[in-house]
Amino acid sequence: MTGRSARAVLPPSLGARSGLIAALGALVVVVLGVLYAGHSEPGRVDRWIIAPTADSVRPPWRHVALALDFLGEPAGSVLVVVACVAGCLRLRRPRAAVFVVAGTGLTVGTTTLLKHLVGRTIHGAGNLSYPSGHTAFFTALALVAALLATGRLGLGRTAGTSLVLAAALVAGATMGWAEVRLGAHYPTDALGGWCTALAVIPATAWLVDRTADRAAERTAERMTGAGPRQRR
Repeated sequence: MTGRSARAVLPPSLGARSGLIAALGALVVVVLGVLYAGHSEPGRVDRWIIAPTADSVRPPWRHVALALDFLGEPAGSVLVVVACVAGCLRLRRPRAAVFVVAGTGLTVGTTTLLKHLVGRTIHGAGNLSYPSGHTAFFTALALVAALLATGRLGLGRTAGTSLVLAAALVAGATMGWAEVRLGAHYPTDALGGWCTALAVIPATAWLVDRTADRAAERTAERMTGAGPRQRR
């Protein structure tokens, strides 16, 4: 394993496949956004998955759903992100720490922008619902962890892809279940949030690696005195 491979947040073995996953995720987000733009009722797919109610989960599972929901709220998400960043810094992985913050931040920011663009609502005009920010955040966090684990363990293309997709599926399904059962989102909102994370995280990983590598190259050039003026 090379020095760059050890530091990269996007494992080289997953480069092409992560791009394909991001493209497919973005396509689903756009298609669902167009289909449900301006809607204020569950669609046919939503009704087929679950009969929509204001709140359909009861104890003891309600406590689980509420705990998961808290992790997607501002206070809960900040606590989770801070803990993850502290873990990365403790392992001396500053690039990974940046990836955690940038990946989750851009994912949540993207869902917020899409909510205002799509304008789908639930339980009133002020409750924008598509895509689910909670589902997107939780999926993004799982994707970040899976990508970092893939690189650290040196997993190949097949094993790495399996780990990344499995982590995303489990996280998305778990948070999506909580949000739908608590009546906060339609099932297709959760799907849109899941696909938003699939689209944003690989792109963010590539951007973090490219930016860090360029900064490292400029630093090396200054230290060796081989800046652009010396090279003719």
